[in-house]
Amino acid sequence: MKKMKNDPDLLDEYDFSGGVRGKYAQRYAEGTNVVVIDPDVAEYFPDHDTVNESLRGLIAIIKKSGKAM
Repeated sequence: MKKMKNDPDLLDEYDFSGGVRGKYAQRYAEGTNVVVIDPDVAEYFPDHDTVNESLRGLIAIIKKSGKAM
């Protein structure tokens, strides 16, 4: 890996010699949506499956009412 000598953000003690270029590139390219919910809401949704299930239920209600966002 090429060493950048003039980068003020890279300190001498940073060691990337064991790094793997592109290790997470494919996963990153697939995309992700991260949503941070407030702690009081998170109490009711312990994991991503319950969040998705609840949102799908809400989508069904929205579709039946004919009011799309």
